Amino acid sequence: MELDGKLIKREGHDYLKDALNFPDYYGKNLDALYDCLCEIGVETEIVLINSEEVSKDLIDTFIDASAENELLSFKYD
Repeated sequence: MELDGKLIKREGHDYLKDALNFPDYYGKNLDALYDCLCEIGVETEIVLINSEEVSKDLIDTFIDASAENELLSFKYD
């Protein structure tokens, strides 16, 4: 799955919620992002393009979640 940093910058957590098919109760913050990423139950690879458009905190959240969830891998440019 590919995520676009430009779209994240423009649409924020709404884009992430839709792209990652998160539940309606998704809290639209980094803690909620981490929690939902850790709950992914199928093997998933996320590739972030245009990563220079997003904060280091967001990238770190993906990195931390992929370290916690063995089914999740994360790459960025």
